[in-house]
Amino acid sequence: MNRILVIDDDIELCELLTDYLTPEDFEVETVNDGEAGAERALSEEHQLVVLDVMLPGMNGFEVLRRIREKSRIPVIMLTARGDDVDRIVGLEMGADDYLPKPFNPRELVARIRAIGRRSEAAGQSPAAAKEESLNVGDLRLDPATREIFRGKESVALTSVEFSLLEALLRQAGQVLSREDLTKKVLGRRLSPYDRSIDVHISSLRRKLGPRADSAERIKTVRGIGYIYALPHAES
Repeated sequence: MNRILVIDDDIELCELLTDYLTPEDFEVETVNDGEAGAERALSEEHQLVVLDVMLPGMNGFEVLRRIREKSRIPVIMLTARGDDVDRIVGLEMGADDYLPKPFNPRELVARIRAIGRRSEAAGQSPAAAKEESLNVGDLRLDPATREIFRGKESVALTSVEFSLLEALLRQAGQVLSREDLTKKVLGRRLSPYDRSIDVHISSLRRKLGPRADSAERIKTVRGIGYIYALPHAES
């Protein structure tokens, strides 16, 4: 995952990120407006997008919406520090991760590499290609193709949502802490006030819907984390 597209109207920041990421073996292209950024993001020439929320004209949310209409390319949103609303909205719209400004470029590199590790493990290795589908109730998860089916219906998930659901299904019926999920899925430690996993869980619930018996698939274990509830026949 070395071809990075940065969409930000802050020219100095774009130059800084280019100077920092290039020695780390990343190829960086920068775009300073949303319209052109959305077009470049859909060109299939990049492997990850770093997208600022506050863009002139077409803002980052609109750019993300356009990207998600046609692509599942990983997106890291750059948000204003302390603006929880922007972070939550971005994650709900399909962003894979976020970083509040100002940030240390090392942290951005760590986030990019964490997403890269998930992609490499996402059915691209020989072991994953040979792995059988994971079936829990009416859900079927295919590790090789990164596809999810609810019955015969395909469910479109982002890379993070897929990894999160896979972690839950592999230990269905067991409680997974928010700390463990953050480390497994996002590749980092859970920090105070970090609601990323909670927002991704909310998105999964919305996309998967309830089971046929109207029971909730993913249950909250207050103060601990989440559990994918097994259907009664499998519990």
